[in-house]
Amino acid sequence: MYPDLTFVLGGAASGKSAFAEQLVVSTDKKRTYLATSQVFDDEMQDKVQRHIAQRGAGWATVEAPFDLGPALTNLTQDDICLIDCATMWLTNHMLAEHDLEQAQPALLHAVKSCRAPIVIVSNEVGHGIVPENALSRRFREAQGRLNIALAAQADLVVQVTAGLPLVLKGQLP
Repeated sequence: MYPDLTFVLGGAASGKSAFAEQLVVSTDKKRTYLATSQVFDDEMQDKVQRHIAQRGAGWATVEAPFDLGPALTNLTQDDICLIDCATMWLTNHMLAEHDLEQAQPALLHAVKSCRAPIVIVSNEVGHGIVPENALSRRFREAQGRLNIALAAQADLVVQVTAGLPLVLKGQLP
């Protein structure tokens, strides 16, 4: 049986998205990609295009930079969803100065209520140095709290480093 919630985390350019995509593709379910990024410059546009090419055909893409609930509500047991990524979702909320004490529980509830299996990608940001500025320190703390909450709710947690998966919780399907 496929886990209801799989949480894949790793550092930047660690291979976590490619690993998560392979988990999703390995099922026979209809694939939905929930994109949380917002494109504000050419560099981000290039990254989005690389991710689209890497995924290939057979994905329905939903752009949801803030509220994932509506997209998750529409999924059924015949679907599987990849949310890429929780870090961009958090960044969007922080830069828009949204109330994280409302947004995070709403996200966790939407994930828990979803009828389809979900794979969520997130960045591990706690392995580096203490950031120089206050916004970066607040972000690091908020990302850590979000990662802890998602990992607690997940059936399967996988850390990806240098493209190599390490199962922290549960078993790979």
